[in-house]
Amino acid sequence: MVHIGSRPILWHIMKIYSAYGFRDFILCLGYKGEIIKDYFLNYEVLNCDFSIELYNGKKVTLHSSHEEKNWRVTLADTGETALKGARLKRVEKYIDDDTFLMTYGDGVADVDLEKLVDFHFSHGKLVTITGINPVSRFGELKLQGNKVVKLVEKEEFGKSFVSGGFFVFGRGIFDYLTDDNECDLEIGPLERIAEQGELMVYKHKGFWACMDTMRDMDYLNRLWNGQNAPWKTW
Repeated sequence: MVHIGSRPILWHIMKIYSAYGFRDFILCLGYKGEIIKDYFLNYEVLNCDFSIELYNGKKVTLHSSHEEKNWRVTLADTGETALKGARLKRVEKYIDDDTFLMTYGDGVADVDLEKLVDFHFSHGKLVTITGINPVSRFGELKLQGNKVVKLVEKEEFGKSFVSGGFFVFGRGIFDYLTDDNECDLEIGPLERIAEQGELMVYKHKGFWACMDTMRDMDYLNRLWNGQNAPWKTW
């Protein structure tokens, strides 16, 4: 919920997806999840002009509109301490499609999601992960062509592509996950999927940035406020 400009980074990420027609969202909530619930529960009044009649059952009349009218947002409590794999497993019941997209809540990019999905269907494997460069403090992907054969620990990084999130999953991913709080995604499930030849990488050579530090936040805000935000594809 840290802001870029006047909106939380979560909103920016969702706008990236909605620009490509993906508007049915499931948010895996954990620590301070109530803040995200409150944000979307009050989204209309936070983003529109309105009048409120305090003497008439607190009637609210909206005077303006926003561009997110066609969003459907499911907010799911997935536990304060659960790792990523467990969180994903706990929202399986809300996912009806055989193929779905997933990303994290701290990174923005100008990834062409249409091309990403087309690439996923072209190879027929279970998982596509978006690979980014340069390598810094993130886990490295060892590749053979476009196939991921190994995920390397963060301290072993080298001159290669790393995971930038923006996944495409086949529904079979749930077979690799458990409800256990300690079920991670990269460590364990994706490692096994890579060993089985079912993990492919979509190489993204455009813009990508995450928000891990104050320096990251300042950088993204400078881009946004300077009207030079590459991830703004809407």
